[in-house]
Amino acid sequence: MPKQPLGIDVLTAARQRTAWAFETFPRLYVSFSGGKDSTVMLHIAAAEARSRGRRMGVLFVDLEGQYKLTIDHVQACFDAYADVIEPHWVALPIHLRNAVSAYETHWVCWDPAREADWIRRPAPMSITDPGRYPFFRHAMEFEEFVPEFGHWFGGGELTGCLVGIRSDESLNRYRTIASTTKQVIDGRQYTTWLGKALYNVYPIYDWRTEDIWTYHAVYPDHAHNSLYDLMHQAGLTPHQMRICQPYGDDQRKGLWLFHLIEPETWARVVARVNGANSGALYVQETGNMTGYRRITKPDGHTWQSFAGLLLESLPDRTQEHFRNKIAFFLKWWMDRGYMAGIPDELPHDVEAAKGGPSWRRICKALLRNDYWCKGLSFSQHKAHAYTKYLAVMKARRQKWGIPWI
Repeated sequence: MPKQPLGIDVLTAARQRTAWAFETFPRLYVSFSGGKDSTVMLHIAAAEARSRGRRMGVLFVDLEGQYKLTIDHVQACFDAYADVIEPHWVALPIHLRNAVSAYETHWVCWDPAREADWIRRPAPMSITDPGRYPFFRHAMEFEEFVPEFGHWFGGGELTGCLVGIRSDESLNRYRTIASTTKQVIDGRQYTTWLGKALYNVYPIYDWRTEDIWTYHAVYPDHAHNSLYDLMHQAGLTPHQMRICQPYGDDQRKGLWLFHLIEPETWARVVARVNGANSGALYVQETGNMTGYRRITKPDGHTWQSFAGLLLESLPDRTQEHFRNKIAFFLKWWMDRGYMAGIPDELPHDVEAAKGGPSWRRICKALLRNDYWCKGLSFSQHKAHAYTKYLAVMKARRQKWGIPWI
């Protein structure tokens, strides 16, 4: 779907979409992360709520491993809009990805069993009682919690979740907006049905990064996260600045910033999960250390044999997980013309575009510790389905009899 100009500026358009959301949804809340985009979304939504004398929900899922500056900013926003918001500052044990270790591939924020190791204490107004939400399960996935919260918050009424994502940020976010197969409401392409009576609404989907910072320049009295100022001083470009839990597949690239910006937080970040310190040291390196860009294989090895060597170096549980993913990857391509096996390598541009299979692509996924093998075109499993997936894959691998793994 091509982009089409609307003839108005993005701020006016965002305000109109937000006003429509307030008119359409009896229940409405903002998904807030403390980042630059969701902050602008909160400001626009709160202004609309005040003009209507209406309250809205604000969901902030506190993932424990976050900068103090971000937490201070979130508190400032909650205080500033206390008259129009129903706050949900969630500090519950949620299952998260740890991309900096093959031995501890996941961690649980706010895990009661690890309280002594928590990076910081929960904020005074945060919700720490799992019983607050009847749908909550200990160590449920973040991706499961968010829609479940929306269904609970709506209580069966038509509910809108205002989300501050922008289509320019990534291809996946562009697809979220532009998809012609998703279900929308009232013909609005910037909405997405999430099941039952819940819809996501993306009022700032067409903003650019420059628009976000122009907004803060025009409205300096509206709070912004000062962490971005320090990131800028540290030499990051606007597109490199990310605010999220530090150990994720993308977020680990910014791990090194913790000991630069908040050294007191860094000491706790290192102690919290396996591999954080080495992740910070080497994540900016290229080559085999982290699997970024060009990688090399040892002398005397093919990419296939190197993949086997890398697999054997992993702990048993992680190794079995990757073997399942690789088996599925190989079988998928076998059924599409590669009965004799996939090639050892393809031209770099073909591999980068995921245009064909190769053992070098598999090696890169292993070196990156790409747990969900997104580089091999997989997506993340839902937690409740993963145990079943393991049993299914065990049976499939025996049936397929793939000899290469």
